[in-house]
Formats: sequence, structure tokens, C-alpha cells
Amino acid sequence: MAVAQKTRYRWLDVLRGAAVVNMVAFHFCYDWFEVFARLPGWYFLWPSRLWQQAICCTFILTAGFSAGLGRRALRHGLVLNLCGFAVSAVTLLALPSEAVFFGVLNLLGCSVLLVWALRPALEKLPAVPGLCVSLVLFALTRHLPEGYLGFLGLWRMELPAGLYRWNALAFLGLPGPTFTSSDYFPLAPWFFLFLAGWFFCRLARPRLEGFLPRLSCPPLEWVGRHSLGIYLIHQPVCMAVCLLLDL
Repeated sequence: MAVAQKTRYRWLDVLRGAAVVNMVAFHFCYDWFEVFARLPGWYFLWPSRLWQQAICCTFILTAGFSAGLGRRALRHGLVLNLCGFAVSAVTLLALPSEAVFFGVLNLLGCSVLLVWALRPALEKLPAVPGLCVSLVLFALTRHLPEGYLGFLGLWRMELPAGLYRWNALAFLGLPGPTFTSSDYFPLAPWFFLFLAGWFFCRLARPRLEGFLPRLSCPPLEWVGRHSLGIYLIHQPVCMAVCLLLDL
């Protein structure tokens, strides 16, 4: 059974591996163009932002899907959060201007724990409405950290400035006026995208079992299976390469 399970979901490792490769490439470009000032403003160009958002969405959706398959959710969520705290500590000490607070690892760790805690209630909800509501909530709260709610540019509601007084609420999507983070993924909106992946797993899992197993790429599968370790070491490696190129 273990072998069948591994073969059945190899395509998930391929998708995750592709996202990891793109993440490493993106962060190398960010370090070279922004941190080493080779092309200041590169991060704010629309192709760069589109690239970043595609990577983020792929990561978070596949993580949500995996949460619908996985076991040991409590352990997994705690490990992700501990790794996230370690990243925050290291970046704060090594490069304070690029320190990470509530980055993607803490988002994923908290999302795994929330789904684990809420699973009995979530499993009572039909998958299709759950998926649709999750996507709508993601769209509505997409700009919550910027001070407003909206929906695909069609509607916008400014929120009271009083909600954004305390940096301690940044993890919810309500950053204070002095909050900064070079990798910031608050629960709102991103938990709702994670939840969409979880509901999509419930909906699509029976249909995908015979459809996607043929999607295979051993190098990307390996990267996907080791995504956490690669994430933890990739930024120091990227910085080291940039330092060598800058000599």
C-alpha cells in the first residue's frame, strides 16, 4: 500500500518541485537585483510580481492539497512553525534589513494546525461549497494587509486605521505601521487559499487517482520530496553565489 500511495501522488511532488525550482531562481534574482542593487526596483516590475505570486499560489495550494492526504498533521505543523521561527531568528541576526516575520513556513505551519483542529467541522461541509467559499474569502481578503477588502477590482471597502495599530496582529493580516518583513504571508488571505487546496483534495482525489499518475519527472519529484530542506538552505546559498559574483 505504501508503494501504491507513493506512485499515485508522484505528480504532487512534480508540482511542488517545479515551484521550489522557481522559488530558488526568483530569490536569486531578488538577491542579485535588489539586495546587491544590480537593478533596484526589479521586485516591483509586473513580470516579477506575477512570477512571485504564481510560485506562492502553487506552493500554498499544493500544501493544502497535501494536508488532505497526510497524517501526523500536529507534528508537521509544529515542525513547520519551528523552522519558520528559526528563519526569522537567523535573518534578524544576519541581515536585519531583510528579516522575515511570519513568512511562508509559519503560514503553512499555522494552516496545517488550524485544519487539524477544525477537521471534524470542516469534513461536515460539502467540498464544492467549501472550495467556492474559500476562494471567495481569499479574493475578499487579498488586500487586507494593505488596509481594505475588495473583490477582483470590482468592489473596495476601506477598513478602520485602528485595526492596524499593533504589529502583534500582523500574523492575522493586520500589520502595524512599523511592521516590515521580507517574506510576509499572513493568515488572511493566504489561509483561505490553503483551505481551498484542502477542499479541492476532497473533491478531486477520487477523480485524479487514475488521471495524473503518469505525470512523472524524477528530478522534480526529488526536489518536491525535499522541499523543506531546500527552502531552509537555498537563501544562504543564493547569497553566497551573489557574493562570489560580486567579487
